[in-house]
Amino acid sequence: MDALPQASALILVAILPNPRDLEIARVLGWYRIPLKTAPKVIEVDYLAFFQTSAFGEASRWKIEYIAELRGHELTTRQALFKDEPEHPRAREEYYKLQIGPLQRLPRPIGAGRWRRVTFLYTTGLHLSRARIVNDLVVRSEEREVLWRSLRERALATSRYQPGDLPENALDPLVVEFLGAFLGQTREEHLHDSLD
Repeated sequence: MDALPQASALILVAILPNPRDLEIARVLGWYRIPLKTAPKVIEVDYLAFFQTSAFGEASRWKIEYIAELRGHELTTRQALFKDEPEHPRAREEYYKLQIGPLQRLPRPIGAGRWRRVTFLYTTGLHLSRARIVNDLVVRSEEREVLWRSLRERALATSRYQPGDLPENALDPLVVEFLGAFLGQTREEHLHDSLD
């Protein structure tokens, strides 16, 4: 890896349950989180992947890879795994997180005493200094800054963005019809839309 994320980067530590998920992330560039167990905020800069015991003696219970988060969408497990239409959770909703290339950390972060990790928010600064997963935990006054940043990010990404819409979204005849239908003249409608 050329460089670690910036100190202020928001990072979500996520679980890689098995090597298949690592290959999906590496080859296909995405990671999945079931909606019903997803963390409250997924609008982060990077994902750091905690590998479970399924990775074998050499790679289990550690974070070896991170990836930049590039976007996300809500879909079903069936849409993600078309070859498993009869899976018991096929119709359940999942976040599909699009990620950049996996980057190997210069020094893996071991679990220490932690074996069961769910989701954990941290920062680029903590990631750069961590030797074990417990070092990723943001404490004291820094924790308030982390949560404020996460809240702001969540609000900013879910906020209505009028600049993304075309200036004349509706045909003028449709606007005139709707104005007449609602008891307004075209001039009243245009006046109201400028306020």
